[in-house]
Amino acid sequence: MNGSRLNVLELFAGIGGMSLGLQRAGMRIVGHVEINPFCRAVLRKHWPEVPSHDDVRTAAAWWRSRPRPRVDVVAGGYPCQGESTAGKRLGDADPRWLWPAMADVVYALRPRYVIGENVLGHRTRGLSRVLADLADLGYTARAGVVRACEMGAPHPRARLFVLAHAQSSRRTPRWAQPGWTGPTPRTDQERCEPSRSGRWAAEPGVDRVAYGLPDRVDRLTALGNAVVPAVAEHIGRIVLDHHEGR
Repeated sequence: MNGSRLNVLELFAGIGGMSLGLQRAGMRIVGHVEINPFCRAVLRKHWPEVPSHDDVRTAAAWWRSRPRPRVDVVAGGYPCQGESTAGKRLGDADPRWLWPAMADVVYALRPRYVIGENVLGHRTRGLSRVLADLADLGYTARAGVVRACEMGAPHPRARLFVLAHAQSSRRTPRWAQPGWTGPTPRTDQERCEPSRSGRWAAEPGVDRVAYGLPDRVDRLTALGNAVVPAVAEHIGRIVLDHHEGR
């Protein structure tokens, strides 16, 4: 396949940790969908040329309401309250469960790739539904766990990633092959042990993307929900390797 850049529409974009990582990997961010006003302000600050929308449930109609670039990748960390090990643990019965809205965007825009992110509890609460829906939509998908420390971050921050590709692709990527358990760590930067003090850093700085704007509470909440850019970059490179035929 040719080496043209993949265009990304990020849903549930937060402050753009996923976008930053995928952009560093070589992808092009063409759209953001994020409901939180503070997070949208952060996105506008760092991606002023990228259009944004505030509701994933109407995102497909918004995107198709005017001429826009093709969408090659739909990415997003769909809300995880129903899948978290804390709370009521309702999984896809939780009213805040918004995977169906993300699936609607995938159905409408038919991207080549789908990247999903969630907490570890998603493995037993909701993941089977996600994989089944992707299969029904014509995608081959696998889920695997990656820890931020495997990408060089000073904290564990384990997250579940779902990678999917359209079944019309001529090549089955290695993540869709039996036995895949997650991205290979960057061994040159692997640091999966606490600091000498015996403590992990509480949350990533996400390259300070949320700084420079007022409201410390919103800033801390946004940082806590953000995808670590180094992790997203590694995921992006796995997808690009397949896209470019490597």
